[in-house]
Amino acid sequence: MKEKISTTQDHLKALARLVRSHILRSTTAAGSGHPTSSLSAVELMVGLMFGGAFRSDLNRPHNPNNDRLIFSKGHAAPLLYALYAAVGRIKPSELLRLRKFGSRLEGHPMPRFPYTEFPTGSLGQGLSVGVGMALAAKLDRLPYRTYVLLGDSEMAEGSIWEAIQFASFNRLDNLTAILDVNKLGQSGPTMLGHDLRAYERRVGGFGWRTIAIDGHDLSQVLGAYASASNTRNKPTMIVAKTLKGKGVSFLENKEGWHGKALNTEELKTALTELGPINTKLHAVIELPEKRRPTLALRKPAKELRYKMNDAIATRKAFGQALVRLAPAFPNLMVLDGEVKNSTFTELLAERFPKKFIQSYIAEQNLVGTALGLATRGKLPVVSTFAAFFTRAFDQLRMAQYSQQHLVFVGTHVGVSIGEDGASQMGLEDIAMFRTLQDSVVLYPSDAISMERLVERALKARGIVYVRATRGVTPVIYKPTTRFTIGGSTILRKSNHDRATIIAAGITLHQALKAAQELAKRKINVRVIDLYSIKPIDSNTLRQAARETKHLITVEDHHPAGGMAEAVRSALGPLAGTVISLAVTKIPRSGKSEEQLRFQGIDSQAIVRVVKKFR
Repeated sequence: MKEKISTTQDHLKALARLVRSHILRSTTAAGSGHPTSSLSAVELMVGLMFGGAFRSDLNRPHNPNNDRLIFSKGHAAPLLYALYAAVGRIKPSELLRLRKFGSRLEGHPMPRFPYTEFPTGSLGQGLSVGVGMALAAKLDRLPYRTYVLLGDSEMAEGSIWEAIQFASFNRLDNLTAILDVNKLGQSGPTMLGHDLRAYERRVGGFGWRTIAIDGHDLSQVLGAYASASNTRNKPTMIVAKTLKGKGVSFLENKEGWHGKALNTEELKTALTELGPINTKLHAVIELPEKRRPTLALRKPAKELRYKMNDAIATRKAFGQALVRLAPAFPNLMVLDGEVKNSTFTELLAERFPKKFIQSYIAEQNLVGTALGLATRGKLPVVSTFAAFFTRAFDQLRMAQYSQQHLVFVGTHVGVSIGEDGASQMGLEDIAMFRTLQDSVVLYPSDAISMERLVERALKARGIVYVRATRGVTPVIYKPTTRFTIGGSTILRKSNHDRATIIAAGITLHQALKAAQELAKRKINVRVIDLYSIKPIDSNTLRQAARETKHLITVEDHHPAGGMAEAVRSALGPLAGTVISLAVTKIPRSGKSEEQLRFQGIDSQAIVRVVKKFR
């Protein structure tokens, strides 16, 4: 029998006292944490979760109809855990394990706790993820709403405003942000303090509906959620005036308590101030509607249609791969940073417009939105110039902890892009994506390898990065050639190789050209296409090191964190045999050939190095 939800003021107030006691006890037991930041949002969250607005089947955290709740102010994790303790999903004894090694109740929310939507703690990211979740609900025509708890300090983050603008543009009326305006940051007051009108003007100016309330008045809190759920064609932000440390007189609205737990004596005093605590009180969350998402049928992908020596840029082959593979991946969603005519995602947008999301020039929100979509079962492919992913590295860093599958494609890599100059050149991207835990880094050299590696990327797990060259390169592989994550291809080999040239992308073609020139001088070299930089084909590299002694890596990337370092790590004790040719000078504008020559990564530079070996 369905349990009736009690939303009486007295019941919710009693729950608020219980939640506050859980926050204080757990942080004191931990000896650390953020009790004051948690206390300020208690009524806001108790009113949401136990007041009838929030709907979720707690036995099925991944139920597609569940409302979603993101703690963007992730340092308020003690509040998140206290709420689920009140609803019986965490025992009081487990709360006392907060922040202990091995506990699922970590200092900031992580996926080990099953009701964590997204790992938060790096401020400014939660709203973008919420945008992605709200978009997914629209795409799948599901009834769930997405709620995001924001701190007023993180409203200084540019990523928040990227998300605010994007949510308004897409009319996400199933998205509600709750702004906890407690006035105090970590080291002092926030920019706007308790000026709710200023927040309303700014957020409202972006096209959101705003509702200003006293965040500790439960009647206002409940009314705000009811009003938000009835808003159409625009997202809602509840701007709530709160007090940091609410409920404890010596904490309330006091500076100097951020991130500090109470000692045992202070805890006794604080609990006394809270008033009577009913530890047997049990909260209930309303169950969601039962609705099934509409699933598109999977269809086979078409075969490749490239011919040997056809000249085509791998970035264009990427766009064509998306069109070819889209029917085989019904959950595919492509997000682009307003460069679709350069990344060639416009091909997908024209053929499958419902699978394309224009994210405009806002790379932090681009990545965050993709992550939100991934958490709701979508397969996001995110594309922009490789250089611009650096703006969103914090989002990428946090995405690795989400354990979701996302594919990133960076175009316009290296100095070979030519006249646009240094600002447009992706020269750090291999290093950046290599640092991410369990990531995959792929670097195709022609249209066939790009098509096949995109397909591998879509079938993989975790974070996958694919590097795409701007200029045209000839097709060097047959459509039947097999490519694997962690593999490589030996394109030239003899029993008398003087050295091995290891390259990928644009420099692979320089390596092949160098090999032809050296062959005219009766000098044999081995050429390896290292299309999978992470994971790397250690066996092939070690064999080459043993058989040819000299290894030369050639890459259109900075030396730090690039291909040479990946090869050296794979070789271990043999690493001393690696010679690195990479981008070491500040780039200039100029033609691609001039750029490669200037950096010493063209065919002539390779020839000069090989000729020195005896």
